[in-house]
Amino acid sequence: MNHRLFSLSGFLIFGASIIMSIGAPAAAGTDASKLTKATFAGGCFWCTEAVYAELKGVKGVTSGYISGQVPNPTYKDVCTGLTGHAEAIEIEYDPSIVSFEKLLEVFFATHDPTTKNRQGADVGTQYRSGVFYHDDEQKRIAEEVIKRLDDAKVFSGKIVTEVTKATIFYPAEAYHQDYFATNPTQPYCQAVAAPKVEKVRKVFKDLVK
Repeated sequence: MNHRLFSLSGFLIFGASIIMSIGAPAAAGTDASKLTKATFAGGCFWCTEAVYAELKGVKGVTSGYISGQVPNPTYKDVCTGLTGHAEAIEIEYDPSIVSFEKLLEVFFATHDPTTKNRQGADVGTQYRSGVFYHDDEQKRIAEEVIKRLDDAKVFSGKIVTEVTKATIFYPAEAYHQDYFATNPTQPYCQAVAAPKVEKVRKVFKDLVK
């Protein structure tokens, strides 16, 4: 990730306040204890999974593939960049503890949403930035967050994150699940995932378990 795109202080002053300002209250009668899904793509899923595993209210994070045309893809298939699938995570969370807006706040703070089909040295359509919404409310919130971040020029470039209806999510192979937790000294994890996890623990300490 290109850290020069935005500073922590700049994002917290502009981005967080923008995102928090659009939160809608829960509808009357909503069962707040019911788990809800959020699906994001922000580059290598080893990193995004590790980030969200840190958060209160997140009950599970699954690495996998979404939005492609090939059924039941393998990691090898997706790595070709020809399946249309993005490396993504499916989050199960309790909205009474952590809101969709907060999940988005962490999402935009922990990857570069301005580079098309790329995150750092990882290049290909499988590494694109995406929010795959599960209902119209998630779509509305994601689109408004992106607009407000762009309008405020939080990033030096325009956000290219796609906002697309969630299709079938294919869980990745077992060895990809909890990858950072089980392989913390792996070189890629140390270089890319670990700094993101540390950033979340420092910047979003009120959200961390």
